[in-house]
Amino acid sequence: MIRKTLFAAAFVMTAMAISASAQKAPDMSGTWVLDVARSKMAMPVESMTMTVAQTEADLSVKTETKRAPMTGVEAPRGGMGRGGGGRGAGDTSYIYNLNGKAKTTQSEGPMGSIPVTLKAKFEGAKLKLSQTSIITSPMGAITIETKETWEMGADGTLTVTRESQTPRGNNTSTLVFTKKN
Repeated sequence: MIRKTLFAAAFVMTAMAISASAQKAPDMSGTWVLDVARSKMAMPVESMTMTVAQTEADLSVKTETKRAPMTGVEAPRGGMGRGGGGRGAGDTSYIYNLNGKAKTTQSEGPMGSIPVTLKAKFEGAKLKLSQTSIITSPMGAITIETKETWEMGADGTLTVTRESQTPRGNNTSTLVFTKKN
């Protein structure tokens, strides 16, 4: 009896795994506008637009960000840090492979070209993205890692949960985007 129960449980688990892996990945293509009021962000953002193009093989993401002026404790000192003053700092453009394999590209920053390792893979209906940058500075190597989970909502929104690890600490943001018509 126990053998039959174990066999049935294994069969059900295998069927569930096949069903989950066979789910069609959602198409996240489009122009997405940040709903600032519904989002919870670690850095003050005035506005953000994300343009996404998706094929079976890759995902192209272009982000344009207008930062809100930073005041008080969160304001960077000595000119270091990203954003501030409402400038467009934080604008990015990356192309991810959707096969889960790492891809290294270059990003231009204030200290020159920075290697960025990108990974992306669908896990069912969720898209998992990661970026790892290693910046060489006079004080040594600085590693910045960002992991994102993208999920389409039943209401047509795109929610991006972003976890960032930097030498200045870790933070989590939840960004809610609506599709621009």
